[in-house]
Amino acid sequence: MTAFLVVLVIILFGISVWQMSRIFQLAQGKTSIHSEIASDKDNNTNGYLMMGFLAFMYILAILSFWLWGDVLLPDSGSEHGSKIDNLMLISMIIIFLVGILTQWLLHYFAFIYRGNKTKRATFYADNDKLEFIWTIIPVIVLAGLIIYGLFTWTDIMNVDKDDDPLIVELYAQQFNWKARYGGNDNTLGEANVRLIEGVNQLGVDPADPNGQDDKIVTELHLPVGRKVLFKMRSQDVLHSAYMPHFRAQMNCVPGMITQFAFTPTVTTAEMRQNDKIVDKVARINEIRREKSVALTAVGDEALEPYEFDYILLCNKICGISHYNMQMKIIVESEEDYKTWLAEQPTVGEQLSNETK
Repeated sequence: MTAFLVVLVIILFGISVWQMSRIFQLAQGKTSIHSEIASDKDNNTNGYLMMGFLAFMYILAILSFWLWGDVLLPDSGSEHGSKIDNLMLISMIIIFLVGILTQWLLHYFAFIYRGNKTKRATFYADNDKLEFIWTIIPVIVLAGLIIYGLFTWTDIMNVDKDDDPLIVELYAQQFNWKARYGGNDNTLGEANVRLIEGVNQLGVDPADPNGQDDKIVTELHLPVGRKVLFKMRSQDVLHSAYMPHFRAQMNCVPGMITQFAFTPTVTTAEMRQNDKIVDKVARINEIRREKSVALTAVGDEALEPYEFDYILLCNKICGISHYNMQMKIIVESEEDYKTWLAEQPTVGEQLSNETK
């Protein structure tokens, strides 16, 4: 590292000396084979390059939509998701319209007002009217977006106790997720990382009666049509609970509890019938079939067919296996959810079995 810094300093020093020599040369008025004054040919070349780059940007944007426009998320599987999608759509429409217009003006003006020996620039100090217009318009647009976003966020984050939400804890640790249900009383027991030992992987307080019927699982099941309030904890570093198909994300911070609530509206079985999901699954399985041919040719095992499932991801770079930190989510009917939950062992049962 020291040798690298020494070489870097020498290179920078050499560049500085070279630039200073050029400055002295220009100050003395001596001619040079490398003229510092742009000719009409240079200006014309740069002007046409600006228009060419503008066309390149527009063509690239069109091709991107054409080739990858189908990789976006399908319709939201949560009640509030449509509000997030509408906010995103409005924001992107404004961004693209403003971007297309301003980029056109920037490159067109650079072309039409390119340097010319027969033209002289006009000194235009200021224009209060123009400055007011290009200041007040962004202020109004941004204020509208911010107010709309605040109302949307407040509506999403406002959890009414009358809704009787299902309480679920999401517990993040490098590099997996666990979920804890409150049992029949829908009340989570107290927990502390200092109590983590043996089967008590989430540190549930054995002395808290509310924690005895808690159920810890590695696969998240949610009843369709019922609001779910997630309480989120992290054992080690900063994680982020991201459920893209529900348009939900919240940081999991060590030492504190964060929360997010939403109502699932589309079951896993129903989402698998969505046209976009069907197309996506077909494309993925086609790629898997092609790779399986190459794998089996060298004696390796073929890839299994892909089937869509909702997933919980970590959206913070939390370590070496961050990419693989995910948990399957199943949205099902209330009856199927209750049947599944009844089959899961409670914390009290697990602690009793450990002491035997």
